[in-house]
Amino acid sequence: MLSRVADSIYWLNRYIERSENVARFIDVNLNLMLDLPAGVSPQWQPLISVTGDLNQFNQHYDRFNSDNVIQFLCFDLAYDNSILSCLSKARENARSIREVISSEMWEEVNSFYLTIEEAANNRSFSNLPKFFSRVKMASHRFAGVMDATMSHNEGWHFGKMGRLLERADKTTRILDVKYFLLLPSAEWVGTPLDRIQWMALLRSASAYEMYRKCQHYITPSSVAKFLILNSTFPRSIHFCLRESKHCIHQITNTPSGNWCNSAERSLGQLSSQLGYITIDDIIQSGLHEFLEQMQSSINQIGNEIHSAFFAFGNSPDALSNQSSDDLQLQSTSLSHAPSAEITSSVRSQTSAS
Repeated sequence: MLSRVADSIYWLNRYIERSENVARFIDVNLNLMLDLPAGVSPQWQPLISVTGDLNQFNQHYDRFNSDNVIQFLCFDLAYDNSILSCLSKARENARSIREVISSEMWEEVNSFYLTIEEAANNRSFSNLPKFFSRVKMASHRFAGVMDATMSHNEGWHFGKMGRLLERADKTTRILDVKYFLLLPSAEWVGTPLDRIQWMALLRSASAYEMYRKCQHYITPSSVAKFLILNSTFPRSIHFCLRESKHCIHQITNTPSGNWCNSAERSLGQLSSQLGYITIDDIIQSGLHEFLEQMQSSINQIGNEIHSAFFAFGNSPDALSNQSSDDLQLQSTSLSHAPSAEITSSVRSQTSAS
């Protein structure tokens, strides 16, 4: 498979998953604000702080209010990670590989983009929960159509790996929203309001029902354990990284327990760490600090995947998928070298190792 094609499938899935997770991200805040006590002002700045794009927001907006934050995260084309920007890039990636993906996949991406573009033109914030629900369901439809209509070959594994890595990163950030919201109100920790907010967080991650099937009580440690360490829930960090490791082994044909490039090695290390660590270990070291470390590790894995599979010749196609916040990929110079074959490059790396 050409590295250009693999790069486009990988980022097509990352961008669609990112758009869904941005919707979940805001939905967390909306649900949490419903239960704030009287007299407590809604908090919108934490949403921007957790994304790491505070400076970019301040360059274009003067206040942290609902309209500005939602416009920035949902519809601002100048912001690389807004929902509209993500869908625009996903659509262009899909367009460039229409000969590889199924027609049903293209139709889903195109329909998804047009839905968001229409919402951006209407500029109506009157029914945000319905809008975010439509974003999440469109993302689910695309994933289902891809699984049902695309051959489960190298390209499919690249797409699935992109989706799972993006999901793992955003699960850490969804958990971090709760941390930032509690900073000005530490006296709420352990109160009924605190438990209600953890329930709202679970619902925003579509995790509440599955959580209640294995846990009877809502506690911060049990919620964190479920979203970080559960091995069967598809939005937990452990599940996403374990399945990503399986995908990269399928791509390289490397036996389980071995590795042939740094991305494969890092994924194996991180997945194994989550398989043996306990929630007590995490809380003792600091939940916020652990989540930041996980975000950094996932970013590093993204860099290594780019270097191992997409950066051959530093083709313009690979560079087109990089934004200011796309895994902090290293800057490279443009070259018009032809795309390399992934399978042959993997073999050369295997022999070199």
